[in-house]
Amino acid sequence: MTRLPTVPLAGFPPSLAAAVERGRASRMLSSTVPVQVWAHRPELAEAWLATLEAIHSRGLLPGRLRELVRLKIASITTCKACQLARKDDAVSEEDIACLASGDARFSPPEQAALHYAELFAADYMAIDDAVFDALKRHYTTPEIVELNMFCALMLAGGRMTYVQQAYEPGA
Repeated sequence: MTRLPTVPLAGFPPSLAAAVERGRASRMLSSTVPVQVWAHRPELAEAWLATLEAIHSRGLLPGRLRELVRLKIASITTCKACQLARKDDAVSEEDIACLASGDARFSPPEQAALHYAELFAADYMAIDDAVFDALKRHYTTPEIVELNMFCALMLAGGRMTYVQQAYEPGA
């Protein structure tokens, strides 16, 4: 049960309904429940979804990397809804079982991004020049900016979903 009332999907303004439909079709959204809470402020919900959609549909980072980062942050924030959702088939259950940034199953660029995501979510004060130097060995400045924004959205979105209990029953 959500802590705030949800807006029925039928009550969404057309532009928000269209954004949700695109999000569901692309697997960017695994559930409409958080958006149904946000729909009390439809213009803000649309802005949030537009930013997610820009990264998801037109982003520079590969889907596998985004999914690894998303799931790493979800493992730290313990958001069950986030942990259960699957948004990219390139990430296996074996990958998910071992999201350690130093694991050899992950490429060096993935290791750098996972390490960054772990620090971003759990110990952001430890992010120093060395962490950014590691990212710069594998990513362009625009890619690092996107990684930063994606980590911020995943951390904030997961926490917001969790505290509002805006997820499917059982998640």
